[in-house]
Amino acid sequence: MTLFWLLTCVAITRAAYGCGVPDITPVTSEFARIVNGQNAVSGSWPWQVSLQDRTGFHYCGGSLLSPYWIITAAHCDVLTSHFAVLGMYDRASTSEARQVKKISKVIRHPLFRAESIANDVLLVKLSIPAIYTARVSPVCLAISRDGFSAGYKCVTSGWGYTNPTTEQLPTKLQQVSLPLISKLECQKIWDKKDLSSSICAGAAGDSSCLGDSGGPLVCLKNGIWNLVGIVSLGSNPCSTSTPVLYTYVPSVQAWVHHMIARN
Repeated sequence: MTLFWLLTCVAITRAAYGCGVPDITPVTSEFARIVNGQNAVSGSWPWQVSLQDRTGFHYCGGSLLSPYWIITAAHCDVLTSHFAVLGMYDRASTSEARQVKKISKVIRHPLFRAESIANDVLLVKLSIPAIYTARVSPVCLAISRDGFSAGYKCVTSGWGYTNPTTEQLPTKLQQVSLPLISKLECQKIWDKKDLSSSICAGAAGDSSCLGDSGGPLVCLKNGIWNLVGIVSLGSNPCSTSTPVLYTYVPSVQAWVHHMIARN
């Protein structure tokens, strides 16, 4: 009876939210880093996407929003000749049940500015819809009233450099738990950037790095993982004492919903 009730509760949660609830539970640590690396639990970030060119080279991350749509960073310059790979954990594995999807459409935010990194967001439409499994499912979009403020611990993940000096890429998906930082503190460091559509995190011995761009910054609230940020810009060479800029999802959420509805 207890097991039945537990399974019923999980099913209700899935039905009610349809996103942000991994079947495989993530395990995070406050002191782990993408630079220097901590392996994620295989399949625990089921919305994580690898964007790859025609040679199979991973160049950016992304997050699955629905069967047809992925969100990433505009500066990733995704092309319709590229591929979105879902359900990947170990890049070196030949036995994973991955879904390799062709891209039918790419929609960049019209107000994206590379020099200021404002509105660094891009939507990718798949040619064939993703099939939801225990290892492939969508993340929830955070909304402004969620109130994720400075100090809130969130998680970012990706296959970016674990050592920027040697340009070492990991084979397994990396993750890091890191705090959000106030816009005031962030502006002191990124004073020449437009932070109106950005949020800062990190600067606590951890960092996203090259190859993590476009990937998720997710925050857990009430048992649901919410996409709060998209990896946008870090320091060179990926300093673990400098905060990373993430596109603030609530600031572009209206545009995201409008574009998906129209396309």
